[in-house]
Amino acid sequence: MVSERNLLFGQPMETTLHRQLKDEFCDPGAHLEVKLGNYRIDVVCGRRLIEIQRSGLASIRDKIQRLLEEGYTVDVVKPLVMRKRLIKLSKKGGREIDRRWSPTKGSILDLFDELIYFTRVFPHPNLTLITPMIQIEEIRYPGHGRRRRKRSNDFIVHDRQILELEDACFFRTLEDLHQLLPSDLPEPFTTKQLAEQLEIPRDQAQKIAYVLRKTGAAIEVGKEVNALLCRLATADESQQLMEERVPTKQPSYEFLKALETRHK
Repeated sequence: MVSERNLLFGQPMETTLHRQLKDEFCDPGAHLEVKLGNYRIDVVCGRRLIEIQRSGLASIRDKIQRLLEEGYTVDVVKPLVMRKRLIKLSKKGGREIDRRWSPTKGSILDLFDELIYFTRVFPHPNLTLITPMIQIEEIRYPGHGRRRRKRSNDFIVHDRQILELEDACFFRTLEDLHQLLPSDLPEPFTTKQLAEQLEIPRDQAQKIAYVLRKTGAAIEVGKEVNALLCRLATADESQQLMEERVPTKQPSYEFLKALETRHK
């Protein structure tokens, strides 16, 4: 089903998954697909702006940063896929020829893969990052789409939908990131120690440590041979960072008046 927005603006079809997340995280009476300056906001609940982002956070980084600088309160809903069931069709609109679970499984630590491109935005006193853990179904059929290099096993995703919505985590502060780390992490620590404690590959631990340093959640304090030594930021240091990011501008809510007038 193509939404009215997509027909008007010539954008790709909204997936079932995207609509399901809107329904889950918007209150009754919320406004959908609201124009605000040069941006279009997925959901407006009172004075909260909610962005539903199934793809990478990098693509909305500049948009969210600008909204925060303008003083708006923003919730970003970024689902993390724990399991994915793949349904393959013979062709577009064709019959189902295969159904199986993907061997790849996700975890809450996948959030750090997204935050790599979002460190200059998070944390912020006006920002809440919401990460529902979901199981999804993805329907696909053979095709190359807009790929320049075509391969025989290329496919096009027809739709995605949520099969099960598990817990949602809320991230507002650096301490919220600390909660994802082992409680007995050495002080200071190396990425080797982080990898061992989390039971993950070293390269994944290096990404996590990078995010921790760039967000201010961890501070580099030296080296051990060629390995960086880091310590977690203190509560006072985290609070100081948040105070430095408090917006000085007052947001304009004239668009809300226009919305109310339009719906009367």
